[in-house]
Amino acid sequence: MLADTNAYLPNDILVRVDRAAMASSLETRAPFLDHRVASLAWQLPLNLKLRYGVGKWALRQLLDRHVPRSLIDRPKAGFALPIAPWLRGPLRPWAEDLLDPALIRRQGWLQPQCVWRLWQ
Repeated sequence: MLADTNAYLPNDILVRVDRAAMASSLETRAPFLDHRVASLAWQLPLNLKLRYGVGKWALRQLLDRHVPRSLIDRPKAGFALPIAPWLRGPLRPWAEDLLDPALIRRQGWLQPQCVWRLWQ
C-alpha cells in the first residue's frame, strides 16, 4: 500500500486518468482517495484486504450486497489503446512510411524483408 501511495498512484494511474479526462473534457473523481476512506483502508487488518487469494475482500463483500455480481467479478479493462485498429486504418500510411524497406535498409539495424513480413 505504501508503494502504491508513494509511487504507483501519483506517477502512473492518477496521471493517466487525469490526462484521459482532460483530453475528453471530463471531470473525474477518485472516491477511494478521500482521506477518510484511505485512513480506514490503512487500519484494516490484512485478512479483510486479502482472503482466499482474493484482494479487496471487504470491499467485494460490501459491493456484493448492492451491485450485481456480474459487475464485480470481471476482468480489468485497463487503459489499452486501440493500436491495431489504428494501424490498420488511419495510421496505416504513417506506419508503412516508417517500415519502408529502403529506410530500414539505410538505418542498418534490422533486416527489411523480416520487418515487412511481420508487418504484412
